Amino acid sequence: PLCAANIDNEWIPSCPTHLKPIVGIKFDTLQGISFYENYARLSGFDTRLYSTKKRKSNGKISLKYCVCNKEGFRETPRLQSNCKKKRPITRMGCNARITLKLINDQDNYIIFSFHE
Repeated sequence: PLCAANIDNEWIPSCPTHLKPIVGIKFDTLQGISFYENYARLSGFDTRLYSTKKRKSNGKISLKYCVCNKEGFRETPRLQSNCKKKRPITRMGCNARITLKLINDQDNYIIFSFHE
């Protein structure tokens, strides 16, 4: 099954335990993004890169966010525009996300936060 449980209107995807991200797992460079994308694909959803924060001192990426492609909601004016072709609503408020954090100016990243 695609979903294993319903907790407070949140669906927990069914996926093998060894493929689930765990807070504290260490990656070389930003390999954690492809790890999360693989997890998402096996769990039945798509991802998109949400945001990146860089350090001003050296320009290295300090935080990288990857979310479900249905995260958030569309702006109201966009829905009420007079476009010839109406786009379907794709943002449903999904909270699935992962945050990777740089470890002490090394080129290693850890999973800082994960929401199934």
